[in-house]
Amino acid sequence: MPRAAPVCELVPCIVVSVLSVSNCPSSCHFPGCDCIWTDWIDVTYPNPGNNGDYETFENISKKYPSWECARVENISCRAEKYPDTPIADLGQKVECSVDVGLICNNKDQQIGSVTPMPVCLNYEISVCCTPNKPECLPTPSTPSTTTSTPSSTTSSVTTPTTTTTPISTTSSTSTPTPTYTTTTPT
Repeated sequence: MPRAAPVCELVPCIVVSVLSVSNCPSSCHFPGCDCIWTDWIDVTYPNPGNNGDYETFENISKKYPSWECARVENISCRAEKYPDTPIADLGQKVECSVDVGLICNNKDQQIGSVTPMPVCLNYEISVCCTPNKPECLPTPSTPSTTTSTPSSTTSSVTTPTTTTTPISTTSSTSTPTPTYTTTTPT
């Protein structure tokens, strides 16, 4: 749909346009853009001398610089020693999210869970990653903005007004008064 040109009359003009790839809702996928599950990843090991178990995307990237995941769509977290037990059933406070990965802090653990000490279990994660292809990456969600400002020079068009003062004609012996014409811009 064509857009009318903005009208700028000596004030800044703002033109806003929203980019759109298609009329497809966010649930549509391009061929070859379905997320792909990784193998189980375990890059840190908890012990009483450290702070916990941190299977974060930042730590994975540090250990494996070639690892890339354009976008994490889903995540699965499990304890290495209890792979078939949901982590919620292990009695430990653990964060497992598509935003950061897995975080387990030793200081948050209680004595009496599946470990005799307040130490995190060793966890591992598997993530479902969107392929790093331009057509698979999320489209921009913020509109692009273009601002046009007028130039510092302005021009105006005026219509001249003419005023004529007639010569006074009296019967006296004085010198005649000349006629004056004044042009005043409006």
